[in-house]
Amino acid sequence: MPSDRDLISDVLVRRLREARYVVALTGAGMSAESGVPTFRDAQEGLWARYSPEQLATPEAFAADPALVWGWYDWRRQLALSVRPHAGHRALVEVARRVPRFALFTQNVDDLHEQAGLAAVVHLHGSLHAPRCGTCGRAADVAALPPAPSREPGRIEPPRCLACGGRLRPGVVWFGEPLPAEALQAAMQAAGECDLFLSVGTSSLVYPAAGLPGVASRAGACVVQVNPAPTALDAVADFNLAGPAGVLLPRLVEAAWGAGPGPPRA
Repeated sequence: MPSDRDLISDVLVRRLREARYVVALTGAGMSAESGVPTFRDAQEGLWARYSPEQLATPEAFAADPALVWGWYDWRRQLALSVRPHAGHRALVEVARRVPRFALFTQNVDDLHEQAGLAAVVHLHGSLHAPRCGTCGRAADVAALPPAPSREPGRIEPPRCLACGGRLRPGVVWFGEPLPAEALQAAMQAAGECDLFLSVGTSSLVYPAAGLPGVASRAGACVVQVNPAPTALDAVADFNLAGPAGVLLPRLVEAAWGAGPGPPRA
């Protein structure tokens, strides 16, 4: 199987240009290039003394909701302070150029939406989409009143306007399943596409890590963009070693030239 770790080959460019349905899966490395720390890297400063089990599980939220909400509010504010990079914008350009495009992300920020992608499926939820822990109703985080913080890092979660229940972060915690509808859509897309892009993901966190294999078994061309080798190296048809913010724009330019293209057909 070819491995073009430092080369965007003519074969890859042709496969992308001829693709009718492109599916992209993005992971933590994609956001890290914009300055969003990975989950582990976010446990710094005030949060360094806490384990993931104290911050990112249903049990943690039940035991200390102010601590958990405070940590996720801090992460949300951090995510709002950064901007998409050239790799995010390159995926928008791919979406404009191909007849059909879908993007699934393991990231909980909104950088893809900021870049201009309207339909993004968040497999692990979103920092910007809290919901009621009692009735499940979604809440508009922008409309929430600022919550008082009695001590650093601790913020009491707001209450649901419908039932009065405590709002919870809209992310998938350890021990929780991925949203069934999102996972089903991702599995179906992986099985139907003719080119699958895996960008900035370690390919270790399942079930999302299984999507490239689904695409490969269905006959799709699998392309990995990642600075370091991963478990996907043996499956991918093309392995591009380097940052997404550099390689994705180069791939798009090689396929279609510089500058914005026409809307997809």
